[in-house]
Parts: sequence; C-alpha cells; structure tokens
Amino acid sequence: MDPYFKKEIIYPYKGIKFVFDVAHTLFSTFAIDHGTDMLIRHTVLNHHKTILDLGCGYGPIGIILAKTNPDSQVTMIDADLLAVRYTTTNIRKNQVANAMAFGSVGMEAVIDKNFDLIVTNIPAKIGDAAITQEFILTPYAHLSFGGELWIVVVNALNRLIPQVGSKNNLDMKLVRKRSGHSLYRIKKSN
Repeated sequence: MDPYFKKEIIYPYKGIKFVFDVAHTLFSTFAIDHGTDMLIRHTVLNHHKTILDLGCGYGPIGIILAKTNPDSQVTMIDADLLAVRYTTTNIRKNQVANAMAFGSVGMEAVIDKNFDLIVTNIPAKIGDAAITQEFILTPYAHLSFGGELWIVVVNALNRLIPQVGSKNNLDMKLVRKRSGHSLYRIKKSN
C-alpha cells in the first residue's frame, strides 16, 4: 500500500463510475471540489483532438475528459510529483488509454506543443502574477487556432480574471457562476 494513500473517491458522470485514489497532501481529498465539478460538468467539447489538463492534481478532470472523448489525446501535468504519481495510478484504475501524466512547472514540459483545449482549476494562492502568466497567458499562447481555454476560479479571483482578459484583448466569456466559483471560457480566434 502506498504510504501517502488517504482514500478512494467515487464520482459518477455520464453513466460511468469514476474512481480516484487520493493522497493525504493533495488538493481536495475529501471529495471532488465544487470548482472541478463545475468545470467537468459545463465545459463544452467540440471534438478537440488535443487536450491539456494544467495542474491536474490526482487527475479527475483529464481522466474524465479522456474517458468520455476516446478520440482525443489528453496530456495531464502538475508541478507536484505526488499528484503526477496519483494521476498515473488513476489513469490505470479508470482504464483510460488516451491520457498521460507528467511533472511540469506551469507549461514548461509542453512548451513546444499547441492544444485544441486547455482546462484548469486555477490555484488561488499562487499570486496574481503567476495566475496571469502561468495559467492564462502562456496557455492561451499555446492554443491552436479556434482553441479554447476553460478556467475555473474561486470567486475572489473575479477581480483579476476579467482584468487580464480586457488588458490582453482576450475573447473571454463568463460561462457560469455558483457557490464560490466562476467558470470562464477564453477562445483563440486570431
């Protein structure tokens, strides 16, 4: 048994019972958090061939996207190597063949690639500069033409996200707001 193991989380989605092992020190180990749930349930998929889950944690977003979109290739990255270990375990546990996980601070490990869809539950405590650069502007620069960046943030960041969008002329839309979280879609059309 893995000494970091805390418990198993079960998450039903579209008739599939997803099962995730979680470690004591990872984000949201009691259940799938509200922001992640909102991102999973409300992201609109348009036959994206390449998907990036930025800051994947133990993998729920990327694994669910991969399992429900078998024609897509899903890349999952996180700066926390324990998160990457658990994501890899959860990829196998959920029998997902079209996803891979590896360590990366921001997008460093995939900086030579573009993606049709990038999804992320932005960590609130990393500071405005890191949020702006590592979770909005750099991912946006690595979207394919017509690609989309879907981000979920705690409502406290609603002061920052629209500012970044406006200042950088991003095609940004507030998709949904509920119980402490907001979901935004940024589309690359130029």
